[in-house]
Amino acid sequence: MRPDTPADHIAEAERLERTAGLYPEDTEHLLVQAAAHLELAGERDRATTLYDRLLAPDAPRPASAPTLIRALKASNLWEYGHEAEARAIIDGVRAAAPRDPAPWVIVAESLEAHDELTQAQETFTQALELLLPPGGSAGAPSYDQRPLLFGRHRVRRLLGAEHDAWDALADEVSSSPVPLDELHDPKRIWSLGSDNPAELRAEISRIQAELGSYREALSRPFPVAVLHWPATELTELLTAYPSLESEYPSHEAHLATIEESLRELATSGTPNLGIVTGTVPSYEAFAASEGTDPTDVSLLPQYATTLAARGRAAGWPPEAGAGCWCGSGRGYGECHGAPQS
Repeated sequence: MRPDTPADHIAEAERLERTAGLYPEDTEHLLVQAAAHLELAGERDRATTLYDRLLAPDAPRPASAPTLIRALKASNLWEYGHEAEARAIIDGVRAAAPRDPAPWVIVAESLEAHDELTQAQETFTQALELLLPPGGSAGAPSYDQRPLLFGRHRVRRLLGAEHDAWDALADEVSSSPVPLDELHDPKRIWSLGSDNPAELRAEISRIQAELGSYREALSRPFPVAVLHWPATELTELLTAYPSLESEYPSHEAHLATIEESLRELATSGTPNLGIVTGTVPSYEAFAASEGTDPTDVSLLPQYATTLAARGRAAGWPPEAGAGCWCGSGRGYGECHGAPQS
């Protein structure tokens, strides 16, 4: 059941915290969700405690997305009166120049929500210059980059700025039946007090279009994910279960198969692809929960799907300039993303 009241959100947050204790490998994802529920319940100080727990130097597992967690913490702090600390964290996020669009969206929208429109526009623009330079080689905007375009368009509309190339691109990639200029019209609030039925109907249509876009974002399914074993984990897996060598003849072959499979899926038109990284203890726990022997190869794709459903998938292909998914330390374009001969 979807939580509706503060008590429901608190109960869900506490359930997620208990679950995090059972699945250490999913602690970060689960506690971020728990913090979101606490924010919705108005328990913002408790949410900050969870963010601090994930960012603590002595945390059992270093955060995989520390910049995102800092952005969430800043947004939360500002909402309950800690403006100076929030601004300092936002400055730190911008200085870190993350390659993930999510932290940029969070800090820019936080600035926007507190009427810092010029700084919000600067933040959206800084992110786009890094991730989607005009006329550059980054290609079409990814699903995760589009909120940067839409947010920048919205803020610039509020500032009365003239359209530029990024605003035009935002219009182009928007799937809303209502043009962005209408959705982001700063005068829309006037129509809510209008006595003109035509104006009211038009505003209802705009609100429905916005709700449709929000629902589309919220209902986006988890990625179709391919399972990746780091070299040390694959060695441990094959030592414990030698019969799986038929599935994984070598680590190099395993990595090549991942890239080949994902390219084939992309060519066939499958959207929203990703990679999940397995660990032997996690896999053994999953096999035990399913009452299945770990040597059963049919369990491997089920394990991958479960990890993806828990939010463990990294999107594929990586963003332009990002490191390769295999962990080699090289850029994706120089490693597995290099054109195949």
